[in-house]
Amino acid sequence: MAVNSIKNVILIGMPGCGKSTAGVLLAKTLGYSFLDTDLLLQQRAGKKLYEIIRDDGMDAFLQLENETVAALEDADKMVIATGGSVVLGEAAMARLGEMGQIVYLQLPLSQIQQRISNIKTRGIAMGPGENLGDVYARRAPLYERYADITVSAAVSLEETVEEIVRQVI
Repeated sequence: MAVNSIKNVILIGMPGCGKSTAGVLLAKTLGYSFLDTDLLLQQRAGKKLYEIIRDDGMDAFLQLENETVAALEDADKMVIATGGSVVLGEAAMARLGEMGQIVYLQLPLSQIQQRISNIKTRGIAMGPGENLGDVYARRAPLYERYADITVSAAVSLEETVEEIVRQVI
């Protein structure tokens, strides 16, 4: 399959796995546009992710995320980096599945914990009393279920992008 026949590449995975960072590099590598759905959410709400969760609650945040992603217009030749909680929204995941290949950037919990130092201001959808381990345990099966392709993010950024390109071409 040639790169030109791939409509879009959608990146899913835990916060801190590198979806946004790898997404920009992947878009440059493929010559595609780039979209970060977290930034779209912030624009739509007029506030940062953690402020949405703090002010409106986690359920409202997840509903906004599900509605925003489910309403994405058709795109062509785009890399889409999603928020880590997008897999909790069935309508959003159905829409993303229609739009292109879904790539799960898999990273062990221990590495996610090392990468995330700003848990309070990052805007991670976590319930009261939950920690990253709880979030990982709930989401990992969903990432695996929705993924067309799984790629390790435990290697260098360049190696991650090369592996995505290898698997989608």
